[in-house]
Order: sequence, then structure tokens, then C-alpha cells
Amino acid sequence: MQISLKKWVKGGDPWIWINAGAVAISMIMVFGLLALIASRGLVHFWAHDVVQAELIGKQGQGMHLIGELVETESVPAEQLRDAGYAVPEGLDFMQRNLMKLGNRDITGVDFKWVLDAHLENRQYPKNIIVLERREWGNFYGSLLQIKENGQPIVESGQPVNKDEQPAAERSSAWTWEALQQRIERTLTIYDDIHAIEKIDIGAINSQMERLRLTQRRYELAEEATPENLLALNEERARLNAEYAALQAQLVALYAQVNRDSIIVSSMDGSEIEIALAKIVRAYQPNNMSLTDKIIFYAEKLIEFISTDPREANTEGGIFPAIYGTVLMVVLMSIIVTPFGVVAAVYLREYAHQGALTRIIRIAVNNLAGVPSIVYGVFGLGFFIYFVGSGIDQALFPEALPSPTFGTGGLLWASITLAILTLPVVIVATEEGLSRIPRSIREGSLALGATKAETLWRVVLPMASPAMMTGVILAIARAAGEVAPLMLVGVVKLAPSLPLDGNYPYLHLDQKFMHLGFHIYDVGFQSPNVEAARPLVYATSLLLVVVIALLNLSAVAIRNRLREKYKALEM
Repeated sequence: MQISLKKWVKGGDPWIWINAGAVAISMIMVFGLLALIASRGLVHFWAHDVVQAELIGKQGQGMHLIGELVETESVPAEQLRDAGYAVPEGLDFMQRNLMKLGNRDITGVDFKWVLDAHLENRQYPKNIIVLERREWGNFYGSLLQIKENGQPIVESGQPVNKDEQPAAERSSAWTWEALQQRIERTLTIYDDIHAIEKIDIGAINSQMERLRLTQRRYELAEEATPENLLALNEERARLNAEYAALQAQLVALYAQVNRDSIIVSSMDGSEIEIALAKIVRAYQPNNMSLTDKIIFYAEKLIEFISTDPREANTEGGIFPAIYGTVLMVVLMSIIVTPFGVVAAVYLREYAHQGALTRIIRIAVNNLAGVPSIVYGVFGLGFFIYFVGSGIDQALFPEALPSPTFGTGGLLWASITLAILTLPVVIVATEEGLSRIPRSIREGSLALGATKAETLWRVVLPMASPAMMTGVILAIARAAGEVAPLMLVGVVKLAPSLPLDGNYPYLHLDQKFMHLGFHIYDVGFQSPNVEAARPLVYATSLLLVVVIALLNLSAVAIRNRLREKYKALEM
């Protein structure tokens, strides 16, 4: 038995089991982390039931509450006694609930911790409505009345009047259907307004700015002749006429979008009027079937991915951040790949393999371990303050003192991250070049090919999978970086996308949003922490998905290249 055990140990079987166990534990931790992030983030988009209850306060007074039960936790009874709560003897812990009350414009807070034992007479009325608003967060309450141009609407000749009907009957089926139709109408008009302001008027503003810079350029070059100025003024007059027409359309659309409003009752019984132009969505979660909630959940997910943020980034979507992240990574990959490949080819194929080359390789490997914030400081000092300011002086003097490239932007962020990931591409490409047999190079040269032709037609195609491996590693590191981007171009909220329909279409000088910085901003800079917490998890999960999709795309390209050039290795 002892001999067989020693033989088993010497055969290396224990190490196989230890390695297998380590891999299994790592996979469990990774998938467990993803499951935690998904469970905390994706549940935010579900239409949770709204509870109506009476809260018994410290002094026995009652308070009417309406809201969602968000979270439950156990609190030591001694801590509650110190806070002045009457806690029965013999209890060590009590449950307390975090309720999302909404109505921040009325109460001043969105969330409230309440003891579970102090919530009495819990009910889930089907007529309770939830209003998602463009500002002030959600509203929870009851629908009392719909107004059009300040007057209550009527249905079948019956006025909706609170003096003639009890509160439970005011939110009738026809009233709710009428509300949904009017909200849909308002959203359509709001989309038209948004398109005119952001696309049409944005294009006119872009052209007007180009005309201003052109005139300033003429003045600096002493070419502001009457002929040149006349052409500019004619173009400016044409744009002003287009702007006036669009402004007239906006006035008419704003009059239409502000036509309707509703009277609602909050949890304290107060009645307020809310314009439908300020409402994004209205729903009755307690009156929704499972199918309705699944459809609602899908709509919220699509909205999260495809719309702009609002409410200090705690509501709405994160499409600009997704767009900026992907565009920056693509530009970074385009920049880093040729430089990394050229450096690796020189070190492996052309440089004399001596002490200097070994020192360079050591330096490249050490650069991979430099903290990313150092690259951010370098990008700020060298690219923005030195190179960017020089470009502004040489090419954009008409825009000064407003900087064009002398400030953070998409170009400098991409180049900074390209330098950060350059060592990864160099090392991966060099390893791929080193695995190519010398006999292949010699065979190509023996057939009459030059060294450059051998390199271009034989060596580089065979090393292309290794290059793509370097790009994959570069994407994985760069896509999640935040610290350097805070110094070289990323912002909390970008008013427009860096790639749009306005000349020159790709605005390399423009600041942009990034998923990693969005997570930092929402998680640590938000004034409404409880509302922002689920969005931090959801955005984190989306960042992982975006990085995985980018990597999978690069892996697919690498596999195609590997299959394509496999014959050269035989």
C-alpha cells in the first residue's frame, strides 16, 4: 500500500487533481461573480408589485406608505433600542425593509428603511400607478383625472370629477386606456422634438460653426475680401432661414406636447398635477399578468441598452457609453496593431540579438506592469498639453483660444490606451514569430524570394494568429480601463456621439462616454446611491458582455487565419 501510494505521488497524479480542482474553483468563482452581478442588476428592470401599508412610528403614530419592497435585512435589536424603537424583550434581531417610495419632489427622499413589524394592513391595490418621469424619479399613487388644455376630459358624457366619484372608481378602465394613448402620443411628439433639436438643429449649428471658423481663418490670413465674405453671408443666411423654420416647428410641437396633464394622488393624500411631457412610462404593476411583466421587462432592457441616460445617470439607458467604449477600443486596436507588429518584427527578424536587444525586451516586459494612471498622466502631459497644443497652433489657429486637440478627446484616449497595451501586442507577436521554423524562411529564400517578400508573404501570415492573440489581450485590458481615461477624454455625459452625420463625421477631438467611467460615476458620484446601486451591477454586467463580444470577434478572426494558413506549417 505504501509503495503504491509513493508510486502514485511520483507519477504526478496528485498534481493533476490539484490543477483540476484549482480550475474548477476558479470557474465557480467567475460564474458565481457573474451570477451575483446579474441577479443584483437585472432584477431592477422587473415590474415589482407596489405595496400599500400603514407604518407605525416610534411614538405609535401612523403613516400611509406606498412603494416597492427593495431589500430586506436583519438588524440587531440593541441597535434599534438605542435608536428609540420599542423592541420586545427576548428578540436579538428584527427584520427591516428598504422601501422605494419615489415621489422625491414631495417627500425629498426616494428610499426609506422601515421595520417589517411596523408595517400593518398591507395591501396590493390594482389601481396603484407607477409613473416613470424624466426628472424626480418615480411617482407612486393613484390616478384621479386627465386634463387636456387645462380642462378635464369626459367619456360618454360623464365628467371625471372627484366630488362625484369615489377615489377607487376614478382610475376606471377607460381612463387608464385614455392615459396610455395620450402618453404614446406625447412620446411620439417628444421623439420628433428630440430629432429636430439633436439632428437637424445640431447639423445647422455644426455648419454655422464651420462658417465662423472659415471667416476667422480669412481674417487671420488677411483674405477677408468682399467676395469671400459674401459667399459666407449667403450660406449663413440660408442656414438662418432653415433654423427659423425648424424653430417654428419646435414651437408648434412644444404646444402639442404640453397639451395634456394628469391629476394624481400621492401616499399622503395630496393631489398634484403632472404634465404628460414629463412622463416616460405609466404602468400598474399590481394589475399586470406574468406575460405583461415579461413584455415590460424586455422593453426596459431594450431601453437600457438603446437610450440616453437621464436623472444624473441613475435613470434611462447607457447607449452613449456603449458606443464610446466600442469606438475607442476599435480605434485603439487599429493604432496598436501595426506599431506592435512592426516593433516585434524588428526585434525578432532584423535587430542584432545582443545585449541591447535583451535590454529592450526587458523594458517592454516591464512596461506591461506600469500602473495605468501613469499612462494617463503621460497622455495628458505629452499628447494633450504638448502635441495637441502644437496641432492647434499650426492647424487650427482660427479656433483659439478654444482648444481643438489641446484638450482631452477620443484620439488621445485611443492613443494612450494603445501605448498602454503595446507591450502585450509586441510580446504576443514575438512569440508567434519565434515559433515559425527557420527552415520555412530558408526555403523561401532558396526559392529566390527576398527577405522582405518572405516576411510579407510567409512569416507574417503564419504569425497572424499570434498577432490576433495580442489584440485580444489588448482589448481585454483596454476596454475596462478607467483611470487613464479620466485624464485624457472621458466625461460623465456627452451631448453628442463622436461618430455622427456631421462633417467630418468622426470627431476625434470630441469627448465621449465610457462604460467603465459610467460605473465609477454612478457608483461613487451619484447623489441618489440607492437608486444607482442596481444600475452599477447592470452596467458592470454589460461591460463584461461587451468585452466578451469584442474578444469573441477577435477570436473568430484568429481561428479563420489559423485555418487559412495552416497549410504553410506543414
